[in-house]
Amino acid sequence: MAFEGLTEKLNAAFKRLRGKGRLTENDVREAMREVRLALLEADVSYKVVKEFVASVTERAVGSDVLDSLTPAQQVVKIVNEELTKLMGGSGAKIAMANSGPTVVMMVGLQGAGKTTTTAKLGGLMRRQYQKRPLLAACDVYRPAAIEQLKVVGGQMDLPVFEEGQGDPVKIAENAIRHARDHGSDMVFLDTAGRLHVDENLMDELKRMKAAVHPNEILLVVDAMTGQDAVNAASAFDEALGIDGVILTKLDGDARGGAALSIRAATGKPIKFAGTGEKLDMIEPFHPDRMASRILGMGDMLSFIEKAEQAYDEKQAAKIEEKLRKNRFTLQDYYDQLQQLKNMGDLSQLLGMMPGNLGKQMQGASIDEKAMARTEAIILSMTPLERENPQVLNASRKKRVAAGCGLEVVDVNRLLKQFDMMRELTKQMTRGGRMPGLGGLGGMGKAPSRLHGFGRKKRFR
Repeated sequence: MAFEGLTEKLNAAFKRLRGKGRLTENDVREAMREVRLALLEADVSYKVVKEFVASVTERAVGSDVLDSLTPAQQVVKIVNEELTKLMGGSGAKIAMANSGPTVVMMVGLQGAGKTTTTAKLGGLMRRQYQKRPLLAACDVYRPAAIEQLKVVGGQMDLPVFEEGQGDPVKIAENAIRHARDHGSDMVFLDTAGRLHVDENLMDELKRMKAAVHPNEILLVVDAMTGQDAVNAASAFDEALGIDGVILTKLDGDARGGAALSIRAATGKPIKFAGTGEKLDMIEPFHPDRMASRILGMGDMLSFIEKAEQAYDEKQAAKIEEKLRKNRFTLQDYYDQLQQLKNMGDLSQLLGMMPGNLGKQMQGASIDEKAMARTEAIILSMTPLERENPQVLNASRKKRVAAGCGLEVVDVNRLLKQFDMMRELTKQMTRGGRMPGLGGLGGMGKAPSRLHGFGRKKRFR
């Protein structure tokens, strides 16, 4: 989980402060020493750590803090504000073109996840901002780079422009021309990378920049590389003048050094963050929300946004009405599961919960294999059986089990869970509105995995 190591160390330092009714200047300075060590261990650059700790200490030893009724909380508040400031203060957006397609150059070193991130960002623009993006394959050197972009673009249902192993600059120019002719309002140029910064790479990127005049140059860096990511950002910015940074693999970065150092080192904002391998796991980078996550205070705004994106209000109202009339079916159950899956990785969502609640639920997860088995059972039923589960007699259950590669006991267990869930949610609706995405039986219970389905036999 992102920043897990740093969060634990910072919370340990603040816990000692909370145990004291009054704080002295020595108490604050001792806590700041621990904060300094925590940040250095998180691979934050020494210069950034030094300036950050000095700034926090200067504010925290003032009379307004030491004389307050809750001085420990005041110190945490200051640290939160300074972390937000360190990462850029407020979220930064892509600068859109006034006319014609917005051109975004995606640059970075090989292995940072640039090609996949290009498709992810295109998908995010279409999903959240109703844009019509075009992906352009301008990496003509790396084996299978063009094919990779076509594959991930196809999975996201995004058009991909490619002209094989030609001149990358000409390909970029032709892609923009193609976008104008075919109604695309954004063009993402997937450029070549290298294992390290070299002159040939930079010369080519400079030629492309001069030819296409991009609205944005976004640098893709691997968050897990720590200070190497910061050094790469500085080198690319010096050569090209980047407009922002995209951090990939943030979900695997338990330290957080890159996220906390890049803005201070380059002056350029982090605009997006990749939070997982799935193609929808990318989100705008909000410094204030990230600071709250680092301090274990949660990120309820991002949680609500994700829930709203997955939540189908019309479908929820329809299901609520069905529940009231006891007409909730296995097809409805299946549709609810799909909504839950659309919210993304459950462990990440629960990590957005504040305080002890988030910490207690960090290990929570949906058993994806169990969910897949549930889906397989339902999809092996006929439309009549999904709408009327009561018709499932012994022979029908045997056919359903055979159809999904499971056993009759698994089918029976699902039907029992379904009946229990239907009764529970029916009772909930009697007192008021049904909670969104509520009542998914064992699947919705955050701290535990989905209840078992008998033998762990693979379905075919």
